[in-house]
Amino acid sequence: MSDLRELYQEVILDHNKRPRNFGPLPEANHHAEGVNPLCGDHLTVYVDVERGVITRVAFEGAGCAISRASASLMTDAVKGKRIEEAEQLFEQFRRMVVSGADDPVESSLGKLNVLCGVREFPARVKCASLAWHTLHAALAEKEETVTTEQ
Repeated sequence: MSDLRELYQEVILDHNKRPRNFGPLPEANHHAEGVNPLCGDHLTVYVDVERGVITRVAFEGAGCAISRASASLMTDAVKGKRIEEAEQLFEQFRRMVVSGADDPVESSLGKLNVLCGVREFPARVKCASLAWHTLHAALAEKEETVTTEQ
């Protein structure tokens, strides 16, 4: 199990240091801002949707390693998905991070499973889920800033 934990840690550190899809996406037709005041995470998620499909997605901002890695992994996971599929993935991810430590991890989440360890640290769940809640708000075209304290 320690080898698996080390792999998970390496993937999280890699996505934190070299986040995928990082930077503004000025031509995006959806965007939302999210904050986690407890940890200081602050990000904006940009989504370009064409005919119900997420064609491009990016994020920018600052935050802890878990928050940045989660946003990076999320952008990779939802790119090319239909909005409904992205929303399903959001719900599966949310269930994974709030489930009990002994609950099985859903294998269909692929690389996102590296974040399953946050469920053992309730304060870190907000860090891992901020990007996802912000994506959800962007897709719903919500104007208000997403906060983990709601």
